[in-house]
Amino acid sequence: MTENDPRFSAAFWDRRYSSTGQVWSGEPNPALVEEVSLLAPGTALEVGCGEGADAVWLAGQGWQVTGVDFSSRALHRAAGHTPAHLAGRITWQQADIRHWQPGEGPLYDLVTTSFSHFPPPVRESVFAALADRVAPEGHLVIVGHHPGDLDTAMPRPAEPGLFYTADDLAADLPGHEWKVLTRTARPRAATTPDGTPVTVHDTVLTARRTRWATRTTENEARS
Repeated sequence: MTENDPRFSAAFWDRRYSSTGQVWSGEPNPALVEEVSLLAPGTALEVGCGEGADAVWLAGQGWQVTGVDFSSRALHRAAGHTPAHLAGRITWQQADIRHWQPGEGPLYDLVTTSFSHFPPPVRESVFAALADRVAPEGHLVIVGHHPGDLDTAMPRPAEPGLFYTADDLAADLPGHEWKVLTRTARPRAATTPDGTPVTVHDTVLTARRTRWATRTTENEARS
């Protein structure tokens, strides 16, 4: 399992979105809904937006959303699923988030990603870049598959390093800049491909940026 694994490439996801019908449910992530519903709308960055259900839900709640994904095919589907009255509230952007660097890009009141799973060094780099894009007093919401799901009948890759707990995520946040609001493994009813009911758990981390550390520009770093 390496960064160059084809599962983490735009080409892999373009093929997947091109070779099948709707991939995901079309419904917003329940954990995201629960975490964000009480926040005042502002600007939001949703990374790994896929077919756009979460971004469309956020836009419907009054957020101005940028939805980012590896796959141009996913973004094409997302744009096609966007109601006309919300189209002006969403910008779709194709990008390889593995190459984002802290200190680059605009700031957002909300930065969120759901079920983004990479090898640990890549994950840490990607999530650090996402955290860096949260504005002061803004929120970071990360939802993922809990490692405990490997002990259930739900098919998951037999690669424990791809999974993480909320404690893992919280430990990577600079403690002097963040207040962790939610750190949990949230149970969720699911069904295996053969129709067997199963309870899985979603890792959920929500943190508010409580202060601002000045970004270091490339020129400053060299001086």
